Amino acid sequence: MHRNAPIRDIDESELTVTPPKEQAAGVTAVTVALKRSVEEMGVIRTARTLARVNQVHGFDCPGCAWPEPTGHRRPAEFCENGAKAVAEEATLRTVDPEFFATHSIEDLSDKSGYWLGQQGRLTHPMALRPGDTHYSPIAWDDAYRMIADQLHAVAAPDEAVFYTSGRTSNETAFLYQLLVRCFGTNNLPDCSNMCHESSGAALSSSIGIGKGSVSIDDFDAADLIVVAGQNPGTNHPRMLSALVGAKTKGARIIAVNPLPETGLLGFRDPQTVKGVTSGVAIADDFLQIRLGGDLALFQALGRLLFEAEDRAPGTVVDREFVDAHCAGFTEYEKNVRAVDFATVLAATGLSRDELDRTAQLFARSHNIIICWAMGLTQQAHAVATIEEATNLLLLRGMIGKPGAGVCPVRGHSNVQGDRTMGIWEKMPEEFLDALDREFGITSPRAHGFDTVEAIRAMREGRAKVFFGMGGNFVSATPDTAVTEAALRGCALTVQVSTKLNRSHVVHGRTALILPTLGRTDEDLRDGVKQQVSVEDSMSMVHLSTGRLKPVGDELRSEIAIVCELARALFGTDHPVPWARFARDYDAIRDAISRVVPGCADYNAKVRQRNGFRLPHPPRDHREFRTATGKANFAINELTWLPVPEGRLILQTLRSHDQYNTTIYGLDDRYRGVHGGRKVVLVHPDDITEFGFADGDLVDVVSEWTDGTERRVEGFRLVAYPTPRGNAAAYYPETNPLVPLDHVAARSNTPVSKAITVRFEPSAA
Repeated sequence: MHRNAPIRDIDESELTVTPPKEQAAGVTAVTVALKRSVEEMGVIRTARTLARVNQVHGFDCPGCAWPEPTGHRRPAEFCENGAKAVAEEATLRTVDPEFFATHSIEDLSDKSGYWLGQQGRLTHPMALRPGDTHYSPIAWDDAYRMIADQLHAVAAPDEAVFYTSGRTSNETAFLYQLLVRCFGTNNLPDCSNMCHESSGAALSSSIGIGKGSVSIDDFDAADLIVVAGQNPGTNHPRMLSALVGAKTKGARIIAVNPLPETGLLGFRDPQTVKGVTSGVAIADDFLQIRLGGDLALFQALGRLLFEAEDRAPGTVVDREFVDAHCAGFTEYEKNVRAVDFATVLAATGLSRDELDRTAQLFARSHNIIICWAMGLTQQAHAVATIEEATNLLLLRGMIGKPGAGVCPVRGHSNVQGDRTMGIWEKMPEEFLDALDREFGITSPRAHGFDTVEAIRAMREGRAKVFFGMGGNFVSATPDTAVTEAALRGCALTVQVSTKLNRSHVVHGRTALILPTLGRTDEDLRDGVKQQVSVEDSMSMVHLSTGRLKPVGDELRSEIAIVCELARALFGTDHPVPWARFARDYDAIRDAISRVVPGCADYNAKVRQRNGFRLPHPPRDHREFRTATGKANFAINELTWLPVPEGRLILQTLRSHDQYNTTIYGLDDRYRGVHGGRKVVLVHPDDITEFGFADGDLVDVVSEWTDGTERRVEGFRLVAYPTPRGNAAAYYPETNPLVPLDHVAARSNTPVSKAITVRFEPSAA
């Protein structure tokens, strides 16, 4: 394909549906990955690039945050969707000033996010001034002055919002939060607010640190692994190899999910003989739970474990661990012993036999890991749900021992590193003190806006400047109409980006697009090749080195953009050595070593073959830095999601052909959806009960407690093996259905997995 060949937009009339696949990956995944890569990069660039993905001296995949093995790495240390992510970034297609001269904002606004992303890499800084119909080129220095002028013009620093995606490196994240705090605000919303914020809140309360406690090597030592609310086959495919390895060593694996996910039910590893010929059924047990029923499941398992302890005292509850390291055990026992099984069965949709068998596995297993993702975190009672899962592990003494622990599986690569480096609206006092000592500044202490609060502030005129460091804010956030109106009310919106997306056409009165290097790109500063570092989902920090020549001379690294903006904003006599940081990334890492806990001797340790693992007191020493000084059993009310009469509970999810908001293609082959995206997966009996037929077009209407209704139009009903009363559809197409105020208690995460909806016949 020619680099500038026309790309067809989505035509939903071409949508076809086939039976879901029974096995994931295999030769088909290899074929698809290579085909997409060659289309985007060409043969030679594909071979050179894919050989370096996730290798020791290569670059970290810009997709998910699943860790690399600490021992031998396979030649293809990536998955199908990782190859697609690399191809998206390393594409030879370009979006240059001529493209923007041809396409007006009105024209681009009519295009889908898929079409926008397929146009290629951004090559020049572009500006849209009041009254303009097209973006036009702008010099970098002029762009920086424009931003600095707008920031100086706000009445207070808190009128600016600085968003971060998970793609940024540790070095960028550290400098970005430093710039923002030097400016005088903690308004640092990030993509964590919309995914694993609930995990952080729950784990911080329970064990004193908001990160998982397991390493990749723990999977080889586990004998029970629970994968709850997660679809590894699409979202973290390399996890399937780790699960197969664990299974080979005797682990039993339980999948807990409303949808049967192909990767967990059947996996063909294309790098093994067996994977090519037959494959492996990964999940030994599939608990098809109703949406929002996980808290009830975990509490019921707690009751059953106590009853097992009653029958065989001293064999189930790890009293030595509980007595030495835990608080709140007595209250927890009283709470779960009162759990009503009739309520649990209604909440979960599971049978009593399924509950009993699962409890028996928990009772007799010696090393237990519980993994989870968005299915748990994007519920109104998400924090309580994760606390209850953690309670089970505490009860069995499964924190701080090999082969056991909590495993929140993070999404975007380095989203966890961003938080470690200070991207959070409420960083602890110790971090801010260290930052101030290092640079001679005074950081603000008042907490800033998270993502939901940032949207509210922009909507209400309390925030007037939006700066996005990567990502696609418009398509990643809930309540699309509200979010778009909020951004359009800003005086200035700035997007630091590699590719065109919806956030570039939903803009403030003035808008800037600043093109940046990606993970695959070579980063030369004064002729010296620079490296950046990232943190994976299991607290391993390692280097990433891009090798490809950038698609244009105007691209700048995110680090350079931050440093050059800082000099325009603060002047050349600022106490932070921005100019030095811009040309020497080792200097940034030296500063990180003195500010960020666990990062001493950063430059040396990150250059070790596998990098280094950040400290984790519960895992390392069974030390729990909570208010009680111990791990805390949480006490929660049993909360679940009854389905209102004539309604369904909808969850939003990804297609297999997308990652987060980036849509690679239109083939969700695992679920049998091809050529389009506007589908809603519903149990066939629910379709019939509501008076529709499989294949009918409907409008999906969400209902919220304030009486406001939200609508998306022209979705095809697809009969699918979901639980009765539940449904599923792709985002970002269904983000308009998620109310801004529908958030998880204690984490403020948008609740995208529990939306009450009804169907109406579509006029489409």
